[in-house]
Amino acid sequence: MKRIIRNHILIIMFMTTSIISSGQTKINNPFGLVYQDVITDNVSGEVNIHPVTYKLNGIHISANVYTPANFDPSKKYPAVVVAHPNGGVKEQVAGLYAQRLAESGYITIAADASYQGASGGEPRNVDKPAFRIEDIRGMADFITQYAGVNKEQLGLLGICGGGGYSLAAAQTDKRFKAVATLSMFNSGLVRRNGFRDSQLETIQERLEQASEARALEAAGGEIRYAADTEITDEMADKMPFDLYREGHYYYNRTHTHPNSTFRYTMSSLLDLMAFDATTNMDLINQPLLMMAGSKADTYYMTDNAFNLATGTNEKELFLIDGATHIQTYYVPEYVEQAINKLNEFFGKYL
Repeated sequence: MKRIIRNHILIIMFMTTSIISSGQTKINNPFGLVYQDVITDNVSGEVNIHPVTYKLNGIHISANVYTPANFDPSKKYPAVVVAHPNGGVKEQVAGLYAQRLAESGYITIAADASYQGASGGEPRNVDKPAFRIEDIRGMADFITQYAGVNKEQLGLLGICGGGGYSLAAAQTDKRFKAVATLSMFNSGLVRRNGFRDSQLETIQERLEQASEARALEAAGGEIRYAADTEITDEMADKMPFDLYREGHYYYNRTHTHPNSTFRYTMSSLLDLMAFDATTNMDLINQPLLMMAGSKADTYYMTDNAFNLATGTNEKELFLIDGATHIQTYYVPEYVEQAINKLNEFFGKYL
C-alpha cells in the first residue's frame, strides 16, 4: 500500500493537467476573474479593481489592486498584500480574498509571481523561494506608495504556497504589521520530502535530475519541467489525498485560468528542496493568524509552523469547521468563516 501511495504521489508531483481541457470554465469576465461574485465593471461607489503593472528587479509584474466602496484617495486606508498559491494566479482564490477584504474597507493587492501568470521573466515558470519572497516584498513596495494607503497599516495574507512564503517574508520584513495564512503549504518541505513524507526515498534521485536540468540550461539546451503532463479526471479520482484530487478539479475544471499551471522548471528544485518556510519562525514578532480547514490533509504544515512561532505573543490558530484545503478557496460557507476571522484579526491589529 505504501508503494502504491508513493507511486501516486510521484505521478502527481511530476505531472499535471493541461489547462486546455474539456469541461473547463469559460472566462467571460473582462478582468479574467474566475471566482464567485466577481467584479464585472467598475461601478462608482462600489469596490473597484485596478489592473496595474510595475517593475521588480527588472521584471514586469502584473497585479490587481482592489479599492473599497466610495474610495477617496485623499483619505488613508489600511492595506493587505495577498500572495497566491503555487500554480495559482491573481484571478483565482487570491483575487477572491482580495476582493472580499476590499469589501471590508481595505485596499488590497494580488500580483502574479515573477516568471508566472501574466508577469514577466524567462524562462517561464521558474519557481524559486527567493523569488516568491521577493514578489511579496515587491507588492508591499508598490501598495505602500499607492494613493490612499496608510503604510503603517499594512497586513499580509498568504494562501497555500503563498502562505509559506508569506511566513518567510514576514520574518524579516517588518512593514507587515499583521500576518495571516490560509491553508499554508510549506513548498520546500513537500518538494523535498513529498507530501506527507511520501518521497523520502527519492530525494537524491530528484536532486540529480534537478542538477542535470540546471547544467542543460547553462549550456543553452532545453528547459526541463516538472509537473507538465496531462492528468485525467479518472486519474485524479484515484489520488490518495484530497489536496491533489480536489486541486485537480479546482484548477483544471471549475476555476481554471489559462495563466495557471502547476509546471515549474526542474532546476528550481535546487532551491526549493533546500527551503523550509518554518526556518526562523521565531523571528516573526508580529500578530499572527493561521487558518486551515479542520479536514485539510495539509493541516500538519500549519500546525508545525504555528508551534514554532515563539517570537510573537499574539498568535491564533483558527480551524475552518468542515473544510478541506481546497474547499477554503471557494466554498461560500468556508470563505465566509475565513473572511469573518480575517476582518476580526486585521481589524484589531491594523
